[in-house]
Amino acid sequence: MNQWFERLTEQIMLARDEISVESTLQRLTCEAGFSVYAYLTLHAETHTAISNYPVEWQVRYFEKSYALIDPVVLNAKTRAEAFSWSNVSTPRMSKERRVFYGEAAEFGIRSGISIPIKTGFGRMAMLTLASSDANFADEYKLNPVVAAASFGQVHSRMEALRVQPTRRTDVRLKAVELTCLRWSAEGKSMKAIAIIENTTFANVCFFLRNAKAALGATTLPQATAIAKELVACPYEVVRFQS
Repeated sequence: MNQWFERLTEQIMLARDEISVESTLQRLTCEAGFSVYAYLTLHAETHTAISNYPVEWQVRYFEKSYALIDPVVLNAKTRAEAFSWSNVSTPRMSKERRVFYGEAAEFGIRSGISIPIKTGFGRMAMLTLASSDANFADEYKLNPVVAAASFGQVHSRMEALRVQPTRRTDVRLKAVELTCLRWSAEGKSMKAIAIIENTTFANVCFFLRNAKAALGATTLPQATAIAKELVACPYEVVRFQS
């Protein structure tokens, strides 16, 4: 795999646009013997994916917030090196995990390798190559240093080219919540927002508190920063509720 990671670094660095990045990842995934890939970024409660996993599985994964229970993601959060995995169920496994493994297997995702890296400010990214063979990934011996260095280059390239996600966490905000966040981002205090929007101070506090919860943020500045990123995204990730 060391040579494969070297080729991954070289060919991703030569990619000049979104299409070439995704085609390179797809081709190299197949050359390594795997069938699909997933590049996942995680921050607070929001996740983004660039992947050629079956679209139906991507939709289900994000609609059901499977990143919160996915053993591969949970493992990636607690260890700082590349690892192989298999979704073979065991009798002692929780029903929730067995159901997840069963659904993933329906879409040909039974084993793979994953490379997690920290990307700063509480964020992380991971690259996963998956196979429909439950024992396939066991054959691979990973050098964690080489894997992390290579994926670090891939992540930097994806960020530089601003490759758009194939799927992203939906954030459900009411229009009034997003409006209050926007005024806060413009430097307005909660008292000022209440006057501008012709509402009460208590209502503004309530709207902003709900917005923080929906975005998985602990502070108002963090919530406004996340909201700006989501609104700037050309995909429909912010859904309004009546």
